[in-house]
Amino acid sequence: MTDIVESPEVTTLLDELTRLPGRDDPYPRYRRLREISPVVRAEDGALVVTRHADCVAVTRHPKLGHMPSHMMEFVRPDWDRHPALQQLFTSILAINPPDHTRLRRLVSSSFTARRVQALQPRIAQMVEELLEPMSGEVDFVQAFGFPLPVNVIGELLGIPEPDRAQFQTLVRDWTQVLEVISPEVLATADPAAATIRSYLAGLAAERRRKPGDDLISALVAAEEDGEKLTEDELLTMAALLFAAGFETTTNLLGNSVVSLLRNPDQLELLRMQPGLAASAVEELLRFDTPVQLLSRVAWDDIEIAGVPVSGGERIVAYLGAGNRDPERFTDPDRLDLARPDNAPLSFGGGIHYCLGAPLARLEAQIAIPALLARFPGLALAGEPGRRDSLAIRGYTSVPVTVG
Repeated sequence: MTDIVESPEVTTLLDELTRLPGRDDPYPRYRRLREISPVVRAEDGALVVTRHADCVAVTRHPKLGHMPSHMMEFVRPDWDRHPALQQLFTSILAINPPDHTRLRRLVSSSFTARRVQALQPRIAQMVEELLEPMSGEVDFVQAFGFPLPVNVIGELLGIPEPDRAQFQTLVRDWTQVLEVISPEVLATADPAAATIRSYLAGLAAERRRKPGDDLISALVAAEEDGEKLTEDELLTMAALLFAAGFETTTNLLGNSVVSLLRNPDQLELLRMQPGLAASAVEELLRFDTPVQLLSRVAWDDIEIAGVPVSGGERIVAYLGAGNRDPERFTDPDRLDLARPDNAPLSFGGGIHYCLGAPLARLEAQIAIPALLARFPGLALAGEPGRRDSLAIRGYTSVPVTVG
């Protein structure tokens, strides 16, 4: 039986990860936590795992799940009167079976691999349209990293092109509650969530009157075993798909470009061998994943990494640490686009595996080789601006010279 380690060093390392200097390069801290113990305890009582095998176990264990919505009352008694919290914590991202099973089945019947693959020509066209005007010094995030995924998920859902750009600020304001729930955060998150929902309600009503060949129309019509999405479920699902559809992919693209520019041998390898795109995207996801951690609650007494976990305890799995575990990946701190067997933890696992993973992969597989082919002189033009977030890793700006 493994003992749970609590020590001043563990407290210091975990505290550093909550602040921007520690988040800028969290990987040495992950490495040290892994060396100290497979399982450590944070000051708030949560158990933290950093090994690959233990992260996998957390994502797949049948007795680990999300905090039941009724327990949100202990976090904030009025949570269901805040649009930002209600819209997030009743979504498929945060609920458990059997509701999760029913909703995922309904959405999966519409959000199919065939629908995603059908977007491939349109994604390639969007990539070319975004690359065409880029010249001189540009901010990669604003010029490409944000507009590509927001237009792809907008196209998929059926959101008119002129309406898409407004959602970057709205989604970021809303999803602040994933990091901190405070009066200051809710003051901007609540109106943002309400605006997103109001817009999608109008769009769904229009699709009921006049269905199209888009995911909103498909969700309106989705039916499995006589069950359909309620209006509330439909709007919550559409909001989540839209937010997740561009936020994570924007960070994937930004992280990938910075990683490649800081590893020019690998950038040149991909430029010369664009057929490596699928393997390259997996390795880029592993090397610097946009989703650094996930949290679960034990529904019963279980064991993780040889440690007894009591029902009700919270476990945090640092996916970014698991992706750099030397027990799983040889020389894990090296970017190797041709690395065999490099499947990352980045999209989670088990019943909560990310629905949008195939779409994110497809976008990156098309976009990154096209970017490198178009701009042989691509280079950093300054220090990238780091997003101040613990769970979501990305950049607010990536200044580059395209030539």
